[in-house]
Amino acid sequence: MMRKRTLIRGLAVVLLTAVTLFVLQRVLMPKYAVGVVEGALIGEYYQDEKDHDVVFIGDCEVYENFTPALLWQEYGINSYIRGSAQQLIWQSYYLLEDTLRYEKPKAVIFNVLSMKYNEPQKEAYNRMTLEGMRWSVSKVKDIRASMMPDEHFIEYVFPILRYHARWSELTTDDLRYAFHTPQVSHNGYYMRVDVKPAENVPEGKVLADYSFGDNAWNYLEQMTQLCKEQGIQLILIKAPSLYPYWYPEWEEQIEDYAAANDLPYINFLERADAIGIDYTSDTYDAGLHLNLSGAEKVSRDLGQYLSAECGIPDRRGEEELETRWKEKLGFYQADMDQQRKILRENETKLESF
Repeated sequence: MMRKRTLIRGLAVVLLTAVTLFVLQRVLMPKYAVGVVEGALIGEYYQDEKDHDVVFIGDCEVYENFTPALLWQEYGINSYIRGSAQQLIWQSYYLLEDTLRYEKPKAVIFNVLSMKYNEPQKEAYNRMTLEGMRWSVSKVKDIRASMMPDEHFIEYVFPILRYHARWSELTTDDLRYAFHTPQVSHNGYYMRVDVKPAENVPEGKVLADYSFGDNAWNYLEQMTQLCKEQGIQLILIKAPSLYPYWYPEWEEQIEDYAAANDLPYINFLERADAIGIDYTSDTYDAGLHLNLSGAEKVSRDLGQYLSAECGIPDRRGEEELETRWKEKLGFYQADMDQQRKILRENETKLESF
């Protein structure tokens, strides 16, 4: 009897310790609910129904320059953006693997800017992609491919080991959003309605070598083969961001690869004039990313291509999907209205000085 009580007490201590550590970990981890919200994007995907016909993968040039809401409104295309800040190509590849655990889209759209990176870059960006992924073999491989030399795999398994020193940085938001964060994106699109014209856009510096690295090419080839095996159309794109600078030498390499592998490639930088992008009013950060106005223009052009050339179906009229998108579009409009209201209030304050 005594031995049984001792065992029960021991288990209770272990359970209490585990619960305490879990709660502390949730409090200490970054929430990405306010300020730098981009870290929340990858995790939001798992809350959505998995029947998307088009999935985007890539860096900020996809989640800030394309809006699934317009693709639905004007073309009936059900899409999702699995984008994250400075998403490296191997991270895009493993996110594609992860996506295929849940669904098989008709088309995958990959933004090629990340081909410029052949090695891991920065832990903070790594974590904004990796921590939002659910655990799987793909996530394990992604972590191992992405870690900087001073990072440790165990700190991804138990994030409290990485964030235990955040006590001095904690705010009320860390408590408020410890177990639930508000939705920040629209099927992966991060909306901005403010305007900052593109002026004095920096020219590209001369590089010692314009060739993409072997590691980047290897993952692009894996992505290509995976899509072929799954019967998925892989579409390569270059978003119309003015910088980081996109070199003609890079463009030539992507064009050659697309032609050799029978892949469509769309450079929206070259289509900017035809689309009607005005870099004095369609960007919120001087040309790095488009605002809502610009994103809707580019998405309208892409939607026409997906419908006419790729056979992506118009699913308006499907009752369940219509119901879901009615709610999504309500959130889309509310976010738009709220941002514009804040802009007007700020403009009024400035005028009063």
